Amino acid sequence: MHKPFEGIRVLEWGIFHAGPGGTAILCDMGAEVIKIEQPGIGDPIRLVQYKDIGFKLPDNTSLFYAGSNRGKKSITLNLEHPQGKQIAYNLVKKSDVFLTNLRRSTVKKMLMDYQTLSQINPRLIYASVTGFGSRGPDADRGGFDYQGQGRSGMMYSFGGPGMPPLLGQFGIVDQATAIMASYQIVIALYMRERFGIGQEVDVSLLSTASYLLYFNYLVPLITGREIPRHEQASASALRNYYRCQDDKWIVQTQPPGVESWKEVCQVLGHPELVDDPRFNSGPKRFENSRELVAIFNKAFATKPRDEWLRLHAEKNLVICAVNTITEAINDPQMMENDYIVGFEHPNMGHMRIPGFPIHFSQAEINNTVLAPELGTHTESVLKEIGGYSDKEIARFREKNII
Repeated sequence: MHKPFEGIRVLEWGIFHAGPGGTAILCDMGAEVIKIEQPGIGDPIRLVQYKDIGFKLPDNTSLFYAGSNRGKKSITLNLEHPQGKQIAYNLVKKSDVFLTNLRRSTVKKMLMDYQTLSQINPRLIYASVTGFGSRGPDADRGGFDYQGQGRSGMMYSFGGPGMPPLLGQFGIVDQATAIMASYQIVIALYMRERFGIGQEVDVSLLSTASYLLYFNYLVPLITGREIPRHEQASASALRNYYRCQDDKWIVQTQPPGVESWKEVCQVLGHPELVDDPRFNSGPKRFENSRELVAIFNKAFATKPRDEWLRLHAEKNLVICAVNTITEAINDPQMMENDYIVGFEHPNMGHMRIPGFPIHFSQAEINNTVLAPELGTHTESVLKEIGGYSDKEIARFREKNII
């Protein structure tokens, strides 16, 4: 069975996750990804840790490094040395894609920009990942996941009125940007297949976060009004979340038709609400939402979550559990669909990891968290792809080029 991107070679000069995470996705799909790292230092994400949680793996690298660089080949290359740069150019000639998420001023200064590399390989797909876009006053400003959440308005899309802005943990926008980075490369490769052209493509943390907020943006763009934050006590009772007897939560989104209203009232043990003059139409339920939500809050507090899920399922009503992350990764639906899969790690033994989110009937996808040690593929890549001899590679080492 084929892998979607077998035969595609990607050269990456990137750090942290938003860029390298995109090439990791291509790696999942069978691409050969060669990661250029600085000799003796490597990608800073190798050392990233977080308080209260141990993220160090047996090889002393970070769990984040493994997630961002799974399946890749690591070579160390001093791009500040003319010969090091020439080695990179030689690899560019033999690659389909080049990705970087370093600042544009750095990339241009190092002569690793699109104008330079496209002259070496006109069919090259040059993928750029930035913090805030390729144009404008902040085009060269650095940014991380939190900046994507903050500047886009995402932090005001969660929580209730009067609450401070809320951050999502551990790279939500970084991962979404990584997905978009892989997507832009896939589109550009498809265009090259059809039209025979290489090109530069760019995506940013800001563009990704803003596109995730598509409908949140449409509201002020078209109506001129700021979007409201969700207030549980006054929002639609049928589009809301509730605490159950066991302190676990459910979230429901029932369609606006009459039938779902009747079914919900019956399941909650309040059939009298169906024809109650305060609630017997959609507009009235909105008008008196605070009263209705208060009734629903009391009703849901009378039974544990699993019981409510069972009762709603019997009536085919739209509801689900509000899972913690630990509950989510053990959800039977996640397991049945291979959203979480098993993996045998050579050092850590059997473990579970996120699976690829798309399923193909005629394609094989890699599921791994194995990431390379710093420079472990330098010699093999330089020999097999670069065409350098053992003697030349030895001289590169002597001169600290690799």
